[in-house]
Amino acid sequence: MDAAAVVVFLLAGIVALILFKTVRIVPQASVFVIERLGKYSRTLEPGIHLLVPALDRVRVRTDIREQVVGFPPQAVITRDNLVVGIDSVIYYSITDPAAAQYKIENVVQAIEQLVVTTLRNVVGGMALEEALTGRDHINERLATVLDEATGKWGVKVNRVEIRGIEPPPTIRDAMEQAMRADRGKRAAILTAEGQQQSVVLNAEGSKQSVVLNAEADRQGTILRAQAEREAMLLRAQGESQAIAMVVEAIKKAGIDDTVLAYQRQQLLPRIAEGDANKVWFVPTDIAGALGQTAKSLGLSNPERADP
Repeated sequence: MDAAAVVVFLLAGIVALILFKTVRIVPQASVFVIERLGKYSRTLEPGIHLLVPALDRVRVRTDIREQVVGFPPQAVITRDNLVVGIDSVIYYSITDPAAAQYKIENVVQAIEQLVVTTLRNVVGGMALEEALTGRDHINERLATVLDEATGKWGVKVNRVEIRGIEPPPTIRDAMEQAMRADRGKRAAILTAEGQQQSVVLNAEGSKQSVVLNAEADRQGTILRAQAEREAMLLRAQGESQAIAMVVEAIKKAGIDDTVLAYQRQQLLPRIAEGDANKVWFVPTDIAGALGQTAKSLGLSNPERADP
């Protein structure tokens, strides 16, 4: 009875082992490379699969997702004989697991060596300034060369990124000094331009001030002339109204020519006053005025007096 139980347990263990060796479950984003009797047989996609015990075996489990590999800085000599350290990052994915397994021993190591040689070829033909500013060009060249070389290995290089380019310490110091000098130069240029603009703006302001003052003086002169003209017109109107009022008053008072002649006679001595009066202006009707005066005083002509 005990021997039979042992046999049963042995048979159950053998069956379980056979099932374990026969059934394979491939997870998502992975593939299994299967060999039969030491020769490549097939590639298992994600899912459940059955293998032939003792004949089939899983050679390698491959992750088909995109892989990221960073390489340490590599010493590269530029065209102007300067040694720079360049570190890069490679993004790749395995498209043919069988080729990646059987056509190359170590995919990552092969890609690294290919990156080093390609960097030396590309950067070796560039000056330091070109290398520092031409990362996109270096990335494109690396991606093209790597994609062509790794295609037969069942590897697809998606992109290459240069993380850093480190020039020698002496070159970094010289570049920093040049950068500081350039910044000082730009600051001096900006200061000079600011001063120039300030002078121009001040001159423009002075010009506008002179123009505005001249315009204000012209407007003031025009206003004063208009005011003087209006004042003269008002004075002339006032004098005209005064004369009209005098004439009207004379008319209303009934003053005749005799009174006016007498007034002229009274003004003659006042006109003659002063040493500077050398010329006498005698009215043309002086004789008539004198006659009117004599007549008004009651004097008669001696030649026409009665005997």
